[in-house]
Amino acid sequence: MISALMPNFSRADIAFDHGQGAWLFDTDGRRYLDFGAGIATSALGHAHPHLVRAITEQAGKVIHVSNLYRVPQAEALAARFVAASFADSVFFCNSGAEANEGLVKAMRKAQSDSGHPERTRIICFEGAFHGRTLAMISATGNPKYLAGFGKPVDGFDHVPFNNLDAVRAAITAETAGILVEPIQGEGGIRAADSAFLRGLRTTCDEFGLFLGFDEVQTGMGRTGKLFAYQWDDVEPDAISLAKGIGGGFPMAALLAKERVARALVPGSHGTTFGGGPLACAAGNALLDVILADGFFDQMNEVATYLRAGLEALVARQVGVFTELRGKGLLLGLKCAVPNGEVQAKAINQGLLTVAAGENVLRLLPPLIITRDECDTAIALLDETASALTKAMEAAK
Repeated sequence: MISALMPNFSRADIAFDHGQGAWLFDTDGRRYLDFGAGIATSALGHAHPHLVRAITEQAGKVIHVSNLYRVPQAEALAARFVAASFADSVFFCNSGAEANEGLVKAMRKAQSDSGHPERTRIICFEGAFHGRTLAMISATGNPKYLAGFGKPVDGFDHVPFNNLDAVRAAITAETAGILVEPIQGEGGIRAADSAFLRGLRTTCDEFGLFLGFDEVQTGMGRTGKLFAYQWDDVEPDAISLAKGIGGGFPMAALLAKERVARALVPGSHGTTFGGGPLACAAGNALLDVILADGFFDQMNEVATYLRAGLEALVARQVGVFTELRGKGLLLGLKCAVPNGEVQAKAINQGLLTVAAGENVLRLLPPLIITRDECDTAIALLDETASALTKAMEAAK
């Protein structure tokens, strides 16, 4: 008999009762160091006092009113994003897939409004992940996610990642824009080259295309700046945000320059829950913390410390780990053994991680992680690797 919850997730047999900072405690009282952060979502860890207070206070006032009325919390949050980014305007929604849907729709509509209704196709990249809706699994292009759902949604062309020649060769009279992740998270922590991203910007300007960055996983400070695009001196026309934007509260956003944003006029796009008072109270609280003076300086110092420790780990555990990837606190360990085995053994040791493509183990701790907690994580990974090595030797 099927379970009451649909069986579309393969869940570890752990249920968490509460959390504190970078730690989670299960219903049996055992604690786990959280280097998954709800898949890069619990940016401030668990039970952060400022975030909890903001959500609690707003819930005691009004939770939902819909977008039939002004939402002052959304107006304030949008203004903060505009002030801190390339964007001129913001649309709030609920998930990364929804933000990417809005981004693609806005690109298409903006092309149509400018006299090019034929420009509807979006160039995407092999190894990408853009969400689970029918359109976004088509944008992703991974056969595993497409299987069983019929013919993919038309309008997406896929080329090799980090290959500008392939991008230029794929452009046709029907191309509207390009959608790229600065670092492919689900795809294995594969970073786009700075020169490649600059080339995409130049190419879009040359052909009259829009450049969109999927920053669902890289945004909101995960790489050490508020947005990953800020590392490469490349301004996109639009970016999608989700995951860490609400510190764990469901929320997402589309940030865009006016030439894209003005296409979404009343009736062209919408959402029931997006940009509600409670979600935006969480988003404002998150920005209060990560935009405070010195936050990114401290985070990047810890991230550098963690990277050095992980590089040493890779050097001494060569039978299990072969490479360290990523930036800031979006890191991946390329594994020499199946990453699912490493993930499961790490859980047994008390460390939570996230698997990714290319046999990579993602390490996505809260942005408030400390040096001591990094030391603990490295020690647990060391124990994990040693246990796996011992088991492999015993099996010979």
